[in-house]
Amino acid sequence: MASSKIRFILNGEIVETDVDDPTRTVLQFLREDLRLTGTKEGCAEGDCGACTVVVVEPGIDGDVELKTVNACIQFLPTLDGKELITVEGLKGRDGELHPVQRAMVDEHGSQCGFCTPGFVMSLFALYRENDDPTRREIDDALAGNLCRCTGYRPIIAAAQSMHARRDDWDAATHAELLREVAREDDLTIDRQGRRYFAPAAIDAFAALCEQYPDATILAGGTDIGLWVTKQQRDLETLIYTGRVAEMLDIETTGTHLEIGGAVPLARAIPAIVEQYPGLDELFRRFASPPIRNAGTLGGNIANGSPIGDSMPALMVVDATLVLRRGADQREISLEAFYHDYQVNDLAPGEFVARIRVPLPESDAIVASQKWSKRFDQDISAVCTAYSLRLSGDTVEHFRMACGGLAATIRRALHCEDVINGATWNEATIDAACQALARDFSPITDMRASADMRLVAVQNLLRRFFLESTGGAPETVYTYGR
Repeated sequence: MASSKIRFILNGEIVETDVDDPTRTVLQFLREDLRLTGTKEGCAEGDCGACTVVVVEPGIDGDVELKTVNACIQFLPTLDGKELITVEGLKGRDGELHPVQRAMVDEHGSQCGFCTPGFVMSLFALYRENDDPTRREIDDALAGNLCRCTGYRPIIAAAQSMHARRDDWDAATHAELLREVAREDDLTIDRQGRRYFAPAAIDAFAALCEQYPDATILAGGTDIGLWVTKQQRDLETLIYTGRVAEMLDIETTGTHLEIGGAVPLARAIPAIVEQYPGLDELFRRFASPPIRNAGTLGGNIANGSPIGDSMPALMVVDATLVLRRGADQREISLEAFYHDYQVNDLAPGEFVARIRVPLPESDAIVASQKWSKRFDQDISAVCTAYSLRLSGDTVEHFRMACGGLAATIRRALHCEDVINGATWNEATIDAACQALARDFSPITDMRASADMRLVAVQNLLRRFFLESTGGAPETVYTYGR
């Protein structure tokens, strides 16, 4: 018989609960079922951070890992075998405020208070991860939290002073609790016409995908969550990637970085940046910590949004995808994977098992740029990536891929033709910029006009040229916080 119960830890206590609707969000469960109303609903799309909570999972060497996530788009069954901490669970054994909460009070970091629990939870995760964060690390940790009242200065001050007091956190206690709720078998929920499968092995996962070819493959839910909260879709069958061990590993071979299809962005991005340091600034601006903690690289790729920030960079380094259906596997280039707007090469029952990223050539320059209205957690109006190899002043190899300019992420083939084999100078770049007008016919939307997008991609190419030749100053970002 299919189990409808999940077990997890909530603020130090083991919870066992039935799940009638697998798409019920963690936020709904907290507020409506448990009346834990500290966690707020703001945007219901993982953007404002008012719903931020912390999920604790087993780490390496018996330790635990703390991750901020957006409760508004996290489905309740994904908590199975994990620990959830909300703002109500931060008080110490003596009932006193947590050092993060006390710092927020002392620094006057709250005004209306609506966003405050989300900020507190993001700072709590930072508090546990880093006992001496820099200003940049604080800014990055709060990239997923918005406040309309305080102007951020007192919140930053709270982050800078919160370590003056210590909490009573005991990692061993949390690790032991996680062992108590760990699931050894596969989780299956089948209630009222809704199905949710969470297998632990890739063969079982592949079999389920083949058995239910119309099922929704659920990874981090950072897009699928919006299908439910914003589009009011009914999803009858979900197959969850988050327990499939073979899809959660990262391996470096002699030629490639191999990333499992279910690896969260928070793990995949550092692995890619280690090989391609020129992508660091782009990936710093890729969503926010709660989104990167939940969302996966495989999900970002399979979703196929033309404004997905990972794909241009992966395309210019010739990344490939290992697709699996049942026992059969095939490999396809990322470039060939996309056919049209959110239309890809996946057959029914097929899924992205691995992403294969070639290791860099020693003399290649790989970089990516993002243009958006807001620095933090904003959707790209234009995203570009480049791969360049020179022999003296002559271009031996040049690739450019762009997002936000067409129905899919696409290479700038006319631009590449102008540059490849030419002299790497301003005249070549001027000609290449003109060729970009033949590569793309951008649309006008709320993020930018078509004309502005074209000017932006041309100027981004010019900036890349200047940066590659040492002619551009270091980019310095300032914050209105």
